[in-house]
Amino acid sequence: MTGSRRGLWAALVAVLIVCLGIVAVPVFLIRPFSPQTPSTMSLAFTLRQWSPIVTLAGLAAGIFLLVRLWRPSGRILPRIGGVAAVGVIALMAWAARQNHFEWMFAPLPGAGFVRAAEANFVEPEDVVLTVAIKGDAVAFPVRQLAYHHVVEDSVGGVPIVATY
Repeated sequence: MTGSRRGLWAALVAVLIVCLGIVAVPVFLIRPFSPQTPSTMSLAFTLRQWSPIVTLAGLAAGIFLLVRLWRPSGRILPRIGGVAAVGVIALMAWAARQNHFEWMFAPLPGAGFVRAAEANFVEPEDVVLTVAIKGDAVAFPVRQLAYHHVVEDSVGGVPIVATY
């Protein structure tokens, strides 16, 4: 392998690492139910802001490098590796434009309700989120909202979205 081919491979691997890092680091730092500091959140949001641009540039660079590596090589294994690397970069370019928290915290569309006297699953020390509109009142146990964080409901004939 010549020095220029090694340089091209090194550049492709570097682009892959940068694209993986700029998408994966915010996912790791912004974890629900984990302690977070202002500096880590600032880093995560900065990376999320720049990740669509960086990964798109990385995809263009990856395709360019793959084309440069493709021509001189007649061997199949390096070509497969190059295509796989560019495929992962393309996946990161797509992932940089997604908000995985929207997938994790989907609203609870059909919440089931019981009268207060029948709510044997709510302990006296449980925290509840209450809403009262036009004489109608509901209480949502926070322990049950912990997964969805959002409930679509109607209280007193008014559609609401309850969250905490």
